[in-house]
Amino acid sequence: MEQDKKKFDDIIIGRNPVLEALKSNRPIINIMIAKGRETSFAHIIALAKKQDIVIKEVDSKKLDYMTGSAVHQGICAVCAVKEYSSVDDILKIAENRGEAPFIIILDEIEDPHNLGAIIRTAECAGAHGVIVKKRHSAGLSFTVNKASAGALEYMAVARVTNISDTIDYLKEKGVWIFGADMDGEDYLKCDFSGSVALVIGNEGKGISRLVRSKCDVIASLPQRGKINSLNASVAAGILMYRVVRFR
Repeated sequence: MEQDKKKFDDIIIGRNPVLEALKSNRPIINIMIAKGRETSFAHIIALAKKQDIVIKEVDSKKLDYMTGSAVHQGICAVCAVKEYSSVDDILKIAENRGEAPFIIILDEIEDPHNLGAIIRTAECAGAHGVIVKKRHSAGLSFTVNKASAGALEYMAVARVTNISDTIDYLKEKGVWIFGADMDGEDYLKCDFSGSVALVIGNEGKGISRLVRSKCDVIASLPQRGKINSLNASVAAGILMYRVVRFR
């Protein structure tokens, strides 16, 4: 029973609790509203949009499940289990350690298990932080925390609106950007020394065209099997530990 309760610890239930969470600027991944109830929550929706929070219309049964059959009034908010950091926070961590920045940028990683696994490997590999996108990406949910095996507690995660703009900012700070994608340079021939950011793309689509164009180098893993792609977290792990060899 305790396990079931813990599963829903990152859920805020009901109109007033959700509204107060928005007013307090608590980090919210998304807000779920029962279909057909949008007009009842117009004020909450307007406030959420100002904060660039995703609104999802779902079946009432989905809300029943998400809230453990509590009285949800047709609305709940899925909150991050940890406060997000900023990109500057991540750069400061590297500076405080006296190390060149080592950052993981995730371009629309949607599977929370993949996100958790990447955070876990990033922490083990000594990365200074992970950057995720606000929309079309998994948030710091209980599932992500569990998949990270506790690594989330020690890893700074920044959430940004635009990955391309963030890459431009990191380049200004002297960070070299490596995108993981096909038809690039063999990763074993890449020079990962110095300040490095690895860009890992969406599980199905890979890195977006614009983000790819912003990368300094496209690093590719050899494919000798019958399928043409690796799981995102596996590819990220291989590349992260290649970076470690240069540090």
